[in-house]
Amino acid sequence: MGQTVTSRETILQEYHDCVEPLMTYLPWMEQHSTEALSVLYKEQGISEHSLSFPVYEGTLMQFIREAGKSSLMDRNYRYVYSRNRLGSHEDERLLIENATWRTWDHLKGILSWYVLGGRTKAVLWTEGARANIYSLVLRKMQSIALSLMGTQPHAGEDAVSGQE
Repeated sequence: MGQTVTSRETILQEYHDCVEPLMTYLPWMEQHSTEALSVLYKEQGISEHSLSFPVYEGTLMQFIREAGKSSLMDRNYRYVYSRNRLGSHEDERLLIENATWRTWDHLKGILSWYVLGGRTKAVLWTEGARANIYSLVLRKMQSIALSLMGTQPHAGEDAVSGQE
């Protein structure tokens, strides 16, 4: 119903082209998820004459730039949130945990919410890292891709036939 099912070949292609390069950021994200990843710039008396603005950690910005250029970005990410009634990080985590290859687009929508949404509401960039959403989405995408390649069975699917 208005929802497209992504083919296995498309998922594997996106995994190799887009997710694998982003996996290099996982150790950094998991190590820094509890740290402040942005600070307000207040040098040279800027707060007296202008608004302070956030300065983000360089590695986070590299991840955001690289993810933003990838085909993982879904400009209709808001529909993933409204269709699945996502309103909190717990809702997002539950959807990520229960994702299968058939709901790959949901994972792309959640990632897009933070990466693309952060362009207008920049706090989303650090929120995605602090709530560990980036790591969860990437790990789930990896798990799904590996199960499709036959490397490991994916929860909810028969390892031999790929049928649920």
